Amino acid sequence: MRGDFSTPDVAVRVPYDTCMDIVHLIQSAVAPVFLLSGVGVTLGVLTNRLARIVDRARALEQLSHIETARAESTATSLRVLARRAHYINIAITLCTISALLVSLVVMSLFTSAFVDINLSALIAILFVLAMMCLTAAFTAFLFEVRLATRTLQFGARH
Repeated sequence: MRGDFSTPDVAVRVPYDTCMDIVHLIQSAVAPVFLLSGVGVTLGVLTNRLARIVDRARALEQLSHIETARAESTATSLRVLARRAHYINIAITLCTISALLVSLVVMSLFTSAFVDINLSALIAILFVLAMMCLTAAFTAFLFEVRLATRTLQFGARH
């Protein structure tokens, strides 16, 4: 016989339906989290490209001060690099906005599950906006890459 201070023999359990709801919620949140991971990797690529553009621009600016004969060519190259940097900045901004929107999707999923509010429309709108921003970011990135490859020069000019 147990004393007055013993624990009961029956364990408190979370109802099966509640556990399955949480499992489904986590499954629903996994896809946006993977998307967020991909956006993060894309941001890394974009920032590395921007860093290379900036480094190249700095090198050209230093060169233009030394060689005045090549000043026109250097000025043209600097204008192209400025345009490339502009496109990369747009892509970085849009990727960041997309990541923020995907984060809001995940937060909204959990909020709607634990608070008695239907956020389905908000979740759908946020996700569509995130995809639109990501698509626009990739478009800006495509413009930058096309500009970079159009102005590529291998070897010495003749």
